[in-house]
Amino acid sequence: MSSTSSIPIYDIIISGAGPVGLLLATELKLQAPDARVLILERRISPDTAIKAAGINTASLEMLERRGLLPAIQSTRASLNAGKNKGTREWKLPFPRSVGHFGGIPVPAGPVDKEDALLRGRGSMGVDLERVLYQRGQELGVEVWRDVEVTGLKADESGVTMEIEGEGTKGTCGVRGHWLVGCDGGHSLVRRLAGFDFLGTDPKITGRAAVVEIEGAEHLGEGWQCTPQGVYVYTNAQGLGQVRTIEFDGPPADKYAPVTAEEMEDSLRRVTGSEGIHISKVRGGTRFSDNARQTSAYRRGKVFLCGDAAHVHAPFSGQGLNLGLGDAVNLGWKLGAVVQGWGTDDLLDTYTSERHPIGVRVLDWTRAQTAVMRGDPDGSALRGVVSDFLGTKDGATHYVKQISGLWQHYDLGDGHPLVGMTMPNIQLHDGTRLADHAHEGHSLLVDLGGNNSTADLVKRYSGRLKLVRERSKIAGIECLLVRPDGFVAWAAGNGVFDIREVEAALIRWLGSDNHHQHP
Repeated sequence: MSSTSSIPIYDIIISGAGPVGLLLATELKLQAPDARVLILERRISPDTAIKAAGINTASLEMLERRGLLPAIQSTRASLNAGKNKGTREWKLPFPRSVGHFGGIPVPAGPVDKEDALLRGRGSMGVDLERVLYQRGQELGVEVWRDVEVTGLKADESGVTMEIEGEGTKGTCGVRGHWLVGCDGGHSLVRRLAGFDFLGTDPKITGRAAVVEIEGAEHLGEGWQCTPQGVYVYTNAQGLGQVRTIEFDGPPADKYAPVTAEEMEDSLRRVTGSEGIHISKVRGGTRFSDNARQTSAYRRGKVFLCGDAAHVHAPFSGQGLNLGLGDAVNLGWKLGAVVQGWGTDDLLDTYTSERHPIGVRVLDWTRAQTAVMRGDPDGSALRGVVSDFLGTKDGATHYVKQISGLWQHYDLGDGHPLVGMTMPNIQLHDGTRLADHAHEGHSLLVDLGGNNSTADLVKRYSGRLKLVRERSKIAGIECLLVRPDGFVAWAAGNGVFDIREVEAALIRWLGSDNHHQHP
């Protein structure tokens, strides 16, 4: 291991410049503008093929709180103008189907469109990595590409990493006071730092590709479950989009090129039809239902984020959104510690808040694998689940899950909004509450004209922003919103207590500026 006296030192090092690592870096810089943040990335250039076609409502609202929606909408327009014209978006009123659960269509008709949590914005395809990389550059994030991490050693004051590659700036090592592994499901940081990775072994091999196909008349459109497995076929612009799922264990080599012969053989096995011929494959991939999660997202000076902390089958497009939620949760907390006002206890809430969210997503994907089985048990389960998803409660529950709006942190008893994402209130000046969160500050939202709130904000200057609104909203008089958009404390109409606000501020923002240690 290199001597720490001869290598560059950073406040935070992030391994992985995908969307999760980039978002984390931008959140860190919002809280600690002077912090030195370095991202190490194995890829030589940004992967323009990574298109987030499943950015859900919760993630879009998070991006709106950071003022990134115009850039997001711009990339979506450019994608739709190019080769990705099939990108879809749903809004209220819904289309006929709002998605699928393990291949079972979820009808839009029964969804409770009056439910307070359904805020009418769905998934869209965007080049998220490009948007976040640009924001990171504006904030001063360093990115070293073509760099391989080959070793790390953590101690009480930080982490020293061994690196190699063309992008190492002439050094064989780098040190950070903190390290965050955002390096994917096969995370080297997770392995080298000694994290566990518990879960269930894969049972399926999935394959997906755009193909040139003959005999497509033998195939049904959409998701089809057979005794031999599952296939999905759609025809777009003269090309077939094919996905197969077989319950024969994990792929022998997940990353070997997917051939036309392999796709053809798999499709024939699943459909039982010999009249199918695939002559060409474009962009084939394999996947499995490996479902694992580390029991703690932190070990000393090292954190895990995104797929480095949890992996699961790619059903319902929840993986990226889960990782983005990790990043925005950890980012403000670690930034607060670097800035000097956050505590070690605050960092520990990263695991306690995000781990249960990961558990639920893993369970959701495991359940989808179960209903895809072609045996009698799987068929019976599909029938029961299909009946449930056809009801108002079932379809509404499904939409809340894939939208991410079900997420709730256990932040204590009190107002129903505590632990939920903030309501994006329309204010009398024409702005919305999200417009006031662009800088990453916590928000004290005063809807009751309480004179004491202005003094509180002064005491937390630089960390807390006051938003006053003269319009009355039933059930809400005052809100404290954390930088990640979750409500930390709330008071109903006529029950504002300054002592409760002060206690919540100390819990989440530490001592005020008058009591900060020099």
